[in-house]
Amino acid sequence: MNAERLALLGWGRAILLQLAHPLVAAGVAEHSTFRDGPAANVRRLHSTVRAMLDLSFGTPEDVRRAAGHINAIHDRVHGTLREAAGRFSAGTPYTATDPDLLIWVDATVRDSGLLAYELFVSPLSAGDRDQYWTEGDDISAALRVPAQARIQSSDQFRRYLAELSASGSLAVTTEARALAQEIVWPRGARALWPVSHLHRVTTVGLLPPDLREAYGFVWRDQDDRALRRWARLIRASRRLMPDSVALWPRARAFARTHETPAGTLY
Repeated sequence: MNAERLALLGWGRAILLQLAHPLVAAGVAEHSTFRDGPAANVRRLHSTVRAMLDLSFGTPEDVRRAAGHINAIHDRVHGTLREAAGRFSAGTPYTATDPDLLIWVDATVRDSGLLAYELFVSPLSAGDRDQYWTEGDDISAALRVPAQARIQSSDQFRRYLAELSASGSLAVTTEARALAQEIVWPRGARALWPVSHLHRVTTVGLLPPDLREAYGFVWRDQDDRALRRWARLIRASRRLMPDSVALWPRARAFARTHETPAGTLY
């Protein structure tokens, strides 16, 4: 599943889920390059894809290097919340090494990847979904996500999401809304239609409705129909697409040189 290029269609949704946590939004607003323009966005995407491929299909040394780089960045991210949001008061300290934040970020990436795969590639059974969660544990461990609190199934993620919402841990801040605008409507997006339209409808349309509303996004029936049309078109195209196009070269090389256990999803 991580070999599929189409999994990238879930990343925008994952980022907006993460930013719905006020402490994550504060850290990103103060320590990231989201607002540095298109060139910085391309570099960041390239770096993120490379890290994902290293963690999923790299040698043990590749995994250690990629995880070490990510963990080193997290070690430098800390500060305080500028405005009260949800259950957090202004001045609440944050750090990217906070176990609760690591669990949230890890879970949103996995859930969004599953959602994108099922929508744009192929449906999965409930057992397959749960298997995907458990197979990623080695990567989660390398990124210092606490073992005892990792999300282990799609049903558990839904309960976890509901608990965070009910507790006030999720609250879209002014900073999060500003960052969301940069993500959904990046500068120069008009020149990249229809790619930019696909990015918008997937990023906004796959959000839980309450968070979509909290961000202030307008989502109409015609937007929902557009998302469904894109999904049908992409699924049909994927069935005809050779793996040499649909899969990351790094993943194809890994498959040629490793004996992957039958039924492995991650």
